[in-house]
Amino acid sequence: MIPRSEITGIVLAGGQGRRMGGVDKGLVAFRGAPMVAAVIERLAPQVGAIVVNANQNALAYAAFGHPVVADAVGGFAGPLAGLHAGLAAATTSHAVTVPCDSPFLPRDLVSRLAKGLAEAGADLAVARTHDQPHPVFALVRTELRPHLQAFLDGGGRKIDAWYASLAVVEVAFDDEAEAFRNINTRDELSAAGGT
Repeated sequence: MIPRSEITGIVLAGGQGRRMGGVDKGLVAFRGAPMVAAVIERLAPQVGAIVVNANQNALAYAAFGHPVVADAVGGFAGPLAGLHAGLAAATTSHAVTVPCDSPFLPRDLVSRLAKGLAEAGADLAVARTHDQPHPVFALVRTELRPHLQAFLDGGGRKIDAWYASLAVVEVAFDDEAEAFRNINTRDELSAAGGT
């Protein structure tokens, strides 16, 4: 198994929050604190270090006590740009990505992804519930950064297209399907008990 100390958690908070009315989703109030606080609280015990990928409000994210890195690729280029930035900051052999808008993420996410990655000898492990993969919940070898750099340099932006070029294993989380619920809109925030 991969030691926890060899895994960096990358919290993806680099989007524009268009469906939330253009506000920074990670900083939206959720049960009395910014939503990203719930994500960090669940992720922190599973990893050796955390990096937050954010392209705005860096000081607000830095207040959580973890390094904040912006995309090196301009134009809010999506989760792959966030992964790329996080991998540049990671000093561990592996990194795991989670989005800032999934406050219910599994408390055993990393251990199960690591087990699947090791058993398959894969480059990357992705969470799946039933027939639905969740590409932003992924454990990846940090040595893949040059490969990702080349993909981005070539104009690639689609996360599924990059994954398709790698040895990927999908890890079933059918027993925790609700844990992958993400909050994109004000209505979803209300339904999840947010404010």
